[in-house]
Amino acid sequence: MRHTVEEIAKALGAELFGDGSLTITGASEPASAGPEDLALAMNPDYAAGLSDGKARAAILWDGADWQALGLEAALVVPRPRYAMSGLTALLDPGPEIAPGIHPTAHVDPSATVGGGAAIGAFVYVGPRARIGANARIANHASIAEDAVLGDDALIHAGVRIGARVRIGDRFICQPGAVIGADGFSFVTPEKSRVEDARASLGKETEAINASWTRIHSLGGVEIGDDVEVGANSCIDQGTIRATRIGNRTKLDNLVHIGHNVEVGEDTLLCGQVGIAGSTRVGNRVVMAGQVGVNDNIFVGDDVVAGGSSKIFTNVPAGRVVLGYPAMKMDQFLEASRNWRRLPRLMDDVKALKNAVPKPGKDD
Repeated sequence: MRHTVEEIAKALGAELFGDGSLTITGASEPASAGPEDLALAMNPDYAAGLSDGKARAAILWDGADWQALGLEAALVVPRPRYAMSGLTALLDPGPEIAPGIHPTAHVDPSATVGGGAAIGAFVYVGPRARIGANARIANHASIAEDAVLGDDALIHAGVRIGARVRIGDRFICQPGAVIGADGFSFVTPEKSRVEDARASLGKETEAINASWTRIHSLGGVEIGDDVEVGANSCIDQGTIRATRIGNRTKLDNLVHIGHNVEVGEDTLLCGQVGIAGSTRVGNRVVMAGQVGVNDNIFVGDDVVAGGSSKIFTNVPAGRVVLGYPAMKMDQFLEASRNWRRLPRLMDDVKALKNAVPKPGKDD
């Protein structure tokens, strides 16, 4: 895609200096930029790279002398990191999917496809499914019976959307994600050893000779507007009520949302987060990579959980947690300092024990 520097400035709300007619086809780090790349030199640390590259235009930090840096045009934005979102959206064409329905796609006669939709090769759209206007569905994706996909959705290759899943507008789903698989629910005819372990807090019990029997998932999945789901992530159906994901929430790759989980709005779940069944997660929550959340608990609004934290109990709103088990971040940092001191402490204890005469012996 080709844009002039002036067009980019208007799109980003940036202040333009120099020749706005220069043509830009991509973005690059300063040292590797070509003549049609917009160099991203958003702080002075990147200034030296401009002389190594061939960029004629760049996004610079406020107050930079663009002419002294050898540029023909420059953009200055109030918040450079935020400007990256607008710039990348402008320059990213997305997957190439021809308008209309590809000849190899199968769309059930009872399904509804909105105007302007693009359905790629070998896509399956099941009975009574509804595809919104301007939706784009890449090759080998499948939309099962009675599923609803909102307007302006982008479904990448190999996505699986199950039966009765309902998804809002402007949904983005990366390759290989599965939405609406059965929840992991099994039960034994008699009380299981797992139930005994929970009740006794780990006391050993005799093994019970019983097989696991499936509890089927009837509840579906409901996803709001402007939600994004990363590659190979899984959102399971609810057992009776739906699993729910709120508006504008974003899931990274390899995230697993268990059955009956409810996730609020504007929440960010990073790679390999796992949330067990029937847990409620509030609005504006951030969970860093590999956070694990126990079943049947709640995590309040505005909670931040650091990487690899393991949340076993309810977390009140606004708390920042870290560690295994997750605790207040300041408590965890103090505890970790104490853990590092343990070897020295044990040496001190050993020395004190050696210094004390043993009973029955002379000093």
